[in-house]
Amino acid sequence: MSHFFAYLSRMKFIKRWGLMRNAHPENVQEHSLRVAQIAHALAIIRNRKFGGSLDANRVAVLALYHDASEVLTGDLPSPVKYFNPGIREAYHDIESKACERLLQMVPAELASDYADVLLPDDKDLVPLVKAADKLCAYMKCLEETAAGNREFSQAEQTLKRTVSASELPEVGYFLETFIPSFRLTLDELG
Repeated sequence: MSHFFAYLSRMKFIKRWGLMRNAHPENVQEHSLRVAQIAHALAIIRNRKFGGSLDANRVAVLALYHDASEVLTGDLPSPVKYFNPGIREAYHDIESKACERLLQMVPAELASDYADVLLPDDKDLVPLVKAADKLCAYMKCLEETAAGNREFSQAEQTLKRTVSASELPEVGYFLETFIPSFRLTLDELG
């Protein structure tokens, strides 16, 4: 018997943005889907617009599992996680250990396949997942401030600077092409 998917199903119970009042609460499961969609798009943009040859489907799968460790660790708020390099390094180690523990739950005949997504070392793909994660955080801030929630104003500005400073050209393309729509109402989207 394997508890792997029973643990993954608990992603829906882990709330994000725990230190902030949310107009629209978000859980890790919802977030992971959104990151997968954006990471997939970033890989396609790289391939079509910037001469890349990335496996967009693999990027999407990596993104689906990028926060899987949080079923064991919970979601540590960013101000805590990034308070200093020591905390960040310790938390990264905790995340790795949690992924290793999840991997131990997978039947042996499937373990290598899941090791490949829980503990990836794709040097060309992981940065797209991280960029998608930041873009999704920025989009969450845009949605919250559009709903009148000033609680997210500072985070929106910080994340805007972060994503705008990305060296990945596909992030710039995404910002120019898709982000302006997040400021529109449903009627304006037409």
